[in-house]
Amino acid sequence: MEKKFAGEKIIKRICLLLAVGILCIIPRMDARATTVDSNLTGETETRTNIEEPGSAQTAEDLQELNIANSLTITHSGDNGQVNGTLKILITLTLIALAPTLLIMMTSFTRVIIVLHFTRAALNTQTAPPNQVLIGLALFLTFFIMRPTLTEVYNEAVVPFEEGTITQDEFFEAGIKPFRQFMYGQTQTSDVRLFIEISGEEWDGTLDGIPLTVLVPAFIIGELRQAFIMGFVIYIPFIVIDMVVASTLMSMGMMMLPPTTISMPFKILLFVLADGWNLIIGNLVKTFY
Repeated sequence: MEKKFAGEKIIKRICLLLAVGILCIIPRMDARATTVDSNLTGETETRTNIEEPGSAQTAEDLQELNIANSLTITHSGDNGQVNGTLKILITLTLIALAPTLLIMMTSFTRVIIVLHFTRAALNTQTAPPNQVLIGLALFLTFFIMRPTLTEVYNEAVVPFEEGTITQDEFFEAGIKPFRQFMYGQTQTSDVRLFIEISGEEWDGTLDGIPLTVLVPAFIIGELRQAFIMGFVIYIPFIVIDMVVASTLMSMGMMMLPPTTISMPFKILLFVLADGWNLIIGNLVKTFY
């Protein structure tokens, strides 16, 4: 029983300390009683109603009835600038959609596939690692897409910030440079394929291609170009594998994996030919 009472005392003391702490945290509020005339409203000697209600004869008299209750609205002179909350919402939306837009509507797909084929042809497994390849692909994508991104900023973002275009015009002006970029890298046969599948008609112009048709047609073209470049990259390294395999077989060393011997020669050939310069340089030039 004594332990129970002691525990209750501790709990009571804790509750008391919490109550005192809360009272100390709450800011002190002063309350004052003022003597006011019963015919006045408010706490000062100034009336808020100059004339009796219903005594107005003109618009000027109506305006002077309750001066203190008048509402003045001041419009900001930011000329349609988007407020901070909406900017945060747009930014978060773009961040969520950024991976899809980066992969599907830019040069990232072709670049990363070609870099992957290069590493596979060298047979170096994880050298360079995935992080390096993705980082290199991102920077090459930004380099290739710089004119398009600059046009989007000048034609869509700046006018929208200035309030000279509406939201619909902003999206239309922002997607137009991307459509021109994708159309320049897309083959007509790919566009006709999806046009026929969708059952629509195409007049042969860029404006006549819906975005839902242009994006998959562009992706197919990027995959085709990337695999063609990958095949070309593989050819010299396949020759090295064949020479090494034939040499080992003629020497009776059939139990030794040819890739173990050929990999140093592949790296040597790649370094002597300045392979990264050749591959990345020609890869970037395919977009210009």
